[in-house]
Amino acid sequence: LLRLKDLEMAKLGDFDVHVKMLAAPINPADINMIQGTYAMLPPLPAVAGNEGVGEVLEVGRRVAGLKPGDWVVPAITGLGMWRTQGVFPEEKLMKVPSDIPLLCAATLTVNPCTAFRMLADFESLAPGDSVIQNAANSGVGQAVIQIAKASGFKTINVVRDRPDLPKLVERLMALGADHVITEEMLRKPEMKEIFKSIPKPRLALNCVGGKSTTEMMRHLQPKGTMVTYGGMAKQPVSVPVSAFIFQDVRLRGFWMSQWRKEHAEDSEKMNTMMDTLYRLMRGGQLTPPACTKVPLEDYRAALEASMKPFTSSKQILLL
Repeated sequence: LLRLKDLEMAKLGDFDVHVKMLAAPINPADINMIQGTYAMLPPLPAVAGNEGVGEVLEVGRRVAGLKPGDWVVPAITGLGMWRTQGVFPEEKLMKVPSDIPLLCAATLTVNPCTAFRMLADFESLAPGDSVIQNAANSGVGQAVIQIAKASGFKTINVVRDRPDLPKLVERLMALGADHVITEEMLRKPEMKEIFKSIPKPRLALNCVGGKSTTEMMRHLQPKGTMVTYGGMAKQPVSVPVSAFIFQDVRLRGFWMSQWRKEHAEDSEKMNTMMDTLYRLMRGGQLTPPACTKVPLEDYRAALEASMKPFTSSKQILLL
């Protein structure tokens, strides 16, 4: 169903922008779209890829906010970034500074934004507070670790056991993780040792579902919040009745595409988020996720690699 094709370039309209794409990642949502299982599906035939960065080559006569040489990223989901060039309406693009690293810009609009919003919008966290998350080696997980570190929050990071676990633990600790544990450890008494040095978390971030969610929830403070933004285990979120009655936990969901829709007119909130992310990127406090760069013509190998278990490196298509 997925193939590389040569297409005729669309004509540049007055409000359009001609963009040369530079790099675009393969995210789980991209694969879900191709499989037809995502909540938002474009009419077919379609160009895949929801995220990426490009350079403006030419602008229409009535384009006011962009000029040749500017870097742009998609402002909405579903533009189709896995292409060498494209013509897009100006309103569907967002200018980004070209002094941030290329791979930061290519992976900017999904994972770092998701991490930022989940840390900011569900609990009023203060320096010294802690956050627990599963899938901590994912793109969002790596961004959560770094943004939390810069904000003074402590992180407890849950990953699946694997052959190269020590290497993964070392990498996440280098990003700023305070604790890295396996899912099995969530059920062990050793967890009490962690909470001798940091408070129990007020916020849990769930990208897995199933048992991992249930066990992670047991460590939340009373009235704590669990935010679900993914379901890698393809299992429901199971909540013990006691967690609701005696702990009064809150369960919420988050989808970055929906947040963008709801805040399309809230330029202040959007600008504050983006300016913070740019500042962290310029200062080296927010780096791109571990990446493997792949030429566009090798997209099939990149797709296969992105779907392998225990993947800790994001596939980036160079365009």
